Amino acid sequence: MNISRETNSVLAQAAIYAGRNRYEYITPEMVLLSFCGLKVFRDAFGECGGDIEALKTDLTGYCQNYIEKLELNEGAQDEKQTEGKREIPLSAGLTLALTIAQQQAVNSGRDRVELLHLLYGILQLPESHAVYYLRKQAIDLSDLIRFIQNGLDAQSDRRIAPGTKGAEALKNRKSLQELYAPCLSDTLTDVNPLIGRTKELERTMEILCRRDKNNPLFIGEPGVGKTALVYGLVEKIRNDEVPKPLKKSRVFLLELSGMLAGTQYRGDFEKRFQGVLSDIEKEEKPIIFIDEIHNLSGAGAVGESSFDAANLLKPYLSQGHIRFIGATTFDEHKKYFEKNKSLARRFQNIEIPEPSEEETVEILKGLKPAYEQYHGVVYEEGVLEYAVSMSAKHINERFLPDKAIDLIDEAGACRRLNPLEGEEQTVGKDVIVRVLTNICRVPVESVESDELSGLETLEDRLKARVFGQDCAIGMVTNAVKLSKAGLSEEGKPLASLLFVGPTGVGKTEVAKSLSEELGIRLVRFDMSEYEEKHAVSKLIGAPAGYVGYEEGGLLTTEIRKSPSCVLLLDEIEKAHPDIFNVLLQVMDYATLTDNQGRKADFRNV
Repeated sequence: MNISRETNSVLAQAAIYAGRNRYEYITPEMVLLSFCGLKVFRDAFGECGGDIEALKTDLTGYCQNYIEKLELNEGAQDEKQTEGKREIPLSAGLTLALTIAQQQAVNSGRDRVELLHLLYGILQLPESHAVYYLRKQAIDLSDLIRFIQNGLDAQSDRRIAPGTKGAEALKNRKSLQELYAPCLSDTLTDVNPLIGRTKELERTMEILCRRDKNNPLFIGEPGVGKTALVYGLVEKIRNDEVPKPLKKSRVFLLELSGMLAGTQYRGDFEKRFQGVLSDIEKEEKPIIFIDEIHNLSGAGAVGESSFDAANLLKPYLSQGHIRFIGATTFDEHKKYFEKNKSLARRFQNIEIPEPSEEETVEILKGLKPAYEQYHGVVYEEGVLEYAVSMSAKHINERFLPDKAIDLIDEAGACRRLNPLEGEEQTVGKDVIVRVLTNICRVPVESVESDELSGLETLEDRLKARVFGQDCAIGMVTNAVKLSKAGLSEEGKPLASLLFVGPTGVGKTEVAKSLSEELGIRLVRFDMSEYEEKHAVSKLIGAPAGYVGYEEGGLLTTEIRKSPSCVLLLDEIEKAHPDIFNVLLQVMDYATLTDNQGRKADFRNV
């Protein structure tokens, strides 16, 4: 691999020094002595608190006392003649340092070995006297590399002549803030408008107008609109619809992943982070939005050190000039953010709940023109309401309005790829059903069927599948019809049924047939596996400190995945009596809390 001109000059100076003093090898100590002649190295060494003259004295003394010299050849008139004829080999240590330097150059994407690569290679020789004398000065070697890099960058900028292409490029070079924290107030375009969320937005502005701890933290499930709330605030500031303390504020998006990318040496991330915040601090009314703010914990930490981005942020949080807005989920907040007490107390929590179906319909009506224009389609009357109800019923483990927006978006794309013969491309319920069956992998019949009309014939269909149990089936269908009609008590499961009878009369078959006819999933638990007292932990999760605590409970996990289902507890008489206490809570309040505080909703079970 090629070496840069500066690196070649340092190695040449080391060779001249070795030849002049008739040393047998060129060693890392001689190369470090050559570094002492560079202004950028001297300045950086001084910034680290080192004494360059003491270092030169130590290195010179080592070379004179510990490196063997060659005797003059016979016939040589003087030392200069010997120096000119001899090619001085490299020591084993310097050869290893050059190999490491070449590898470092390759890893950093360079086509030649630069000064920093050579110095890095020498620093990777902990047994050498070169590293020993550096550590003797009690300097931080990572700081030394960082200061040298800063000096080299400054030299590079000064070498660019005015009026050249390089000068123009230097003039147009983006600042750290532009690279890693773009201003949303200037760049935010083509985003969905904020609809609703009036209370949350007012609470956000109240916190931002505080004197101290003016940093709101949005906590909510994925897809409920935390980021959209920030975008809505940006639009409010643009339109001058905010209180006087927030007028002319500028909102910046801090990109942690971009700041971490490409950091090779210890201190690079901290330098970028501090540089970005220093640039933003010059603004009159800056606001920084940090999405997935839990990533601050541990970002930039090295080894066992606890010094990460969260600790770098704390001084700015205390000053109050820069206001921060964070966004995270309940799980990540509990797992990472909440544990950092000093960081968490500087933020004011704002819970962003999942909107109701009625609120989601209003959100979709506001977004409808944008999606119609993008896809070139027209959504028929009633399609938005149908999309919301179907997504809420069939798409689990996701939240409104995100899943409803995805449904109408994909429905528009589906119609665009499969156009109708007429000029007007409309999106009806049939397209919603087609997309929904692909997403959820449920039968088309279960989605297309009208629920109310299906209940009219439910009893006859069940009797056609299970014979000889007409009375029991009639009681089951009556209970289901009462619940679906809204005549049962609110806040309880749709129906709680106890099937009693000898083996083989059709108890389990009735449950299976009911789930298939209603088009919902059957969740079955064999209660003979829960005969022991401790088995209740399998349903709601193990206590803290026990194996399986992070996994949650089997019952609560299944219901959270399938909130609309038929839950079959087979052979319930074999279960331990303590399990009945858990089921009693479910039948009374239709909720069950697992070991991690997550609630499972049984209202549609």
